[in-house]
Amino acid sequence: MAIPFISGFEVKPYSVSESGIVTFTSGTEGEDIPILLKANQLQCEAYGYTYNKATGTCSIFRHNIDVATTFDNINNNTQGPRNNVANGVDNSYVMGEENTLESLTKNNIVIGSNNTIKTTVENSSIQGTLGEATATNSIVLGGNAGTDILGKRQAIQLLYGTQTTDGTDSFSYLNGITDSFFVVPENTAIMFEADILAVRVGGTAGAGAVGDYKSWIETGLVINKSGTLSVDSSTISHSSSGTTGGWNAESTVSGTNYIITAEGVADTTIEWVSNIRFTQLKTGVTL
Repeated sequence: MAIPFISGFEVKPYSVSESGIVTFTSGTEGEDIPILLKANQLQCEAYGYTYNKATGTCSIFRHNIDVATTFDNINNNTQGPRNNVANGVDNSYVMGEENTLESLTKNNIVIGSNNTIKTTVENSSIQGTLGEATATNSIVLGGNAGTDILGKRQAIQLLYGTQTTDGTDSFSYLNGITDSFFVVPENTAIMFEADILAVRVGGTAGAGAVGDYKSWIETGLVINKSGTLSVDSSTISHSSSGTTGGWNAESTVSGTNYIITAEGVADTTIEWVSNIRFTQLKTGVTL
């Protein structure tokens, strides 16, 4: 049944998405192609819905309806008002208010308000306000005011890994998954600290032996200025044992990706892991 206009308003609700977001129209009764738009706070609340200032959306949910539940996300546990859990979300826990878990995410934990787990992200956690998790197996702390943009100030922790068998530069990948990297948002500066560890696990090279190791601590800053990344960093060799000459690692960028390269030596199998801590400032302006 079509909802009538409230007196004094030129918009009215037209449709509700599966996630509970209300779309409005300014069209008249009987129009074949209605004009669709977002309502402002006054318009949204006049029709009895809930307005989310952080996202600028109008939701049908009341304080006693926490989430759109479907057969695709029945394993989730949500506590608090106006949380939005999309179809295809599984095995996730949400405690707080106005948090969003996008589709095809699973095994995530969100505690706080106005946080977002981006689509396909798995096994991650967010605490705080307006934190944004974009990488699988990551930990995010959002420290923002309610009026800030999503992910403006946040800390992120994640892991890179790879294996080398020769002396060429090789990419280290997010979670060790080929061609997977952390994407630096546009007009964002990120200070980073990477704890890098390499251990020899095999190979036929005569010099050195299995169990040789080397570690580094690299610090620096990567910045995305209108889609163009640059990085400035310094590395300190922390500790080593055995024959590790020629072993090197450093941060670099490619496209919008933050990358760590690893360089071993010929006929030597080396496993690499990097624990990376980011301090992010998403400026919200063109740099």
